[in-house]
Amino acid sequence: MAVGSSDENGRSGSVAKPDRPSSPGQEEFEVGSHTGTSISTDEEAVIVDDVPGQGGISLSHRENVLSPTQPTQTRSRRSSSFVRPNNPIVPRSQRRGLFGRFTIIPEVETPLEYKRGTKWTITAVVALAAAGAPMGSGIFLPALPDLAKELNATTTITNLTVAMYMLAMSIFPLWWSSFSETLGRRTIYIISFTMFVVFSALSAISVNISMLIVMRILGGGASASVQAVGAGTIADIWEPAERGRAMGLFYLGPLIGPLISPLTGGSLSGAFGWRSTMWFLTIYGGVMLLMIFFCLPETLANKKPATAPISSPDPTANPLTRVTTTAKSIKSAASTIKRFLWDPLTVLAYLRYPPVLISVYSASVAFGSLFVLNISIQSTYSTPPYNFTSTIIGCMYLAPSLGYITASTVGGRWLDHIMKREALRAGRFDDSVSPPKLIYLPEDRMGENMWLAASLYPLSLIVYGFTASQGLKYIAAPAIATFLFGVGSMLVFGAVTTMLTEFMPQRSSSGVAVNNFVRNFVSCVGAILAQPLIDAMGNRWLCLMVGLFAWITGNGAIFLLKRRGEKWRREMDEALGNNVKVVHHGQRSNEELGQMDGDIRLEEMCDKEDKQ
Repeated sequence: MAVGSSDENGRSGSVAKPDRPSSPGQEEFEVGSHTGTSISTDEEAVIVDDVPGQGGISLSHRENVLSPTQPTQTRSRRSSSFVRPNNPIVPRSQRRGLFGRFTIIPEVETPLEYKRGTKWTITAVVALAAAGAPMGSGIFLPALPDLAKELNATTTITNLTVAMYMLAMSIFPLWWSSFSETLGRRTIYIISFTMFVVFSALSAISVNISMLIVMRILGGGASASVQAVGAGTIADIWEPAERGRAMGLFYLGPLIGPLISPLTGGSLSGAFGWRSTMWFLTIYGGVMLLMIFFCLPETLANKKPATAPISSPDPTANPLTRVTTTAKSIKSAASTIKRFLWDPLTVLAYLRYPPVLISVYSASVAFGSLFVLNISIQSTYSTPPYNFTSTIIGCMYLAPSLGYITASTVGGRWLDHIMKREALRAGRFDDSVSPPKLIYLPEDRMGENMWLAASLYPLSLIVYGFTASQGLKYIAAPAIATFLFGVGSMLVFGAVTTMLTEFMPQRSSSGVAVNNFVRNFVSCVGAILAQPLIDAMGNRWLCLMVGLFAWITGNGAIFLLKRRGEKWRREMDEALGNNVKVVHHGQRSNEELGQMDGDIRLEEMCDKEDKQ
């Protein structure tokens, strides 16, 4: 065997080394045509390359080379099945986030370079965690009558347990997203779900309606962390070209919650009482906390702290002058209060940028329409000519939920395809690499998918309103309409959330938090006003009014973004200081574009094989 070495002039060479058994802490290895010895240290493996003329001993911790008497444990950063070979694993002692050393999936220096299977695992965990918040609102609806009887409360007061829960879901993510940009994603997940478990258990043992409302507010705020931070996690690990499909899977979580929660809540409350629904949330939160603890590493980019310039001493300054301890304490307290109370609210200032405002508006109108539909389904099918039981009413939510799932499965791929097609059509390539890579822009995602979605869900809502009151003979018509509503609204949610992470690449969680704040606030208002409006003007006219409003304003928002989105985005990038690659619209022939497209497809196929 030969060990790479260098002479006094730095030239590489090799020296003969007699063959002998590996000592403790050493391990023979072979990677392709390279062979060598792996020497373990207390930090990480050190590889001695045996290729003559190319080798060299690379020690990341030379002072920790083990003596023959030291106990050793072989470990290599190349041995993990979760990461690609060229993506270094962060040592356990240096992993970020609460209890980061205990994760099964290791933290890496470049989260975008996780293997595809690992990315889908992380995405699935985040999606399941995101189902907790909407499940907490839907599971409680069938139990409201029993709750009112046991706690001697009126129907209006018991409805506050749901309305205030939803209001908390709109406000608390502002703080969660702000803290996640500094404390990291994993820390926020663990803290928030620990709080969710505690407050759900306290809700289950509430002795009066006041205690229950307070615990529900705190529980809703805790569970809502994933709605903002989860989209940031998706942006951390997925490239823009594949982010649409991943965001579709992520959004399945918040939409599966309303799918199963009415059935689960009706079954549990009928068999064990309303408190069983809160114990179910406690158990669900505990299971998700364990999954986060072991399967969710920190994915936020590790920002290197800026080096403070060394200032020269001021010769005119009085060396005896110093700030008093009291003044320092006051300044520190003021800074802490500002960080924890005021800074999270500053993310609402992003609404002054037209791309953010219009995108958030599009999602909010669709989300408000969704909650009008949810209230209408419960109101319509619980009264003549249907008079369905709570369990059957829960089944009526299956149609829109199947629409959500369909759009999440197909819409993400469609979204990525449209984005790539628009970049090719515009001839936007990064020529600094070979083969050239496409340069994607957020507004590319608003193609025929958004035009279709902005018309599909409002028209489906109108059709539902006019067919839902026709009785069992025509019950298939409103079911089909609600399915199409689910498809259209989900296409809007997926596109808007993905665009927000790309309009604000360095503040993805903040952008999604603004979106969640506005849309959940609108949904809270819609849930409170829907039933009085149904009583006043009827189901069909309410659906017609909401549907026409959503159709006109939704298509108008798309028109504005398609027409002026690029100009607005450039102005926003300059104002926020986003590091955006300069786009050159090259004049290329069709043959050149076809060849580049083929090279890009081949590179993507090879990259996918490497990541698997």
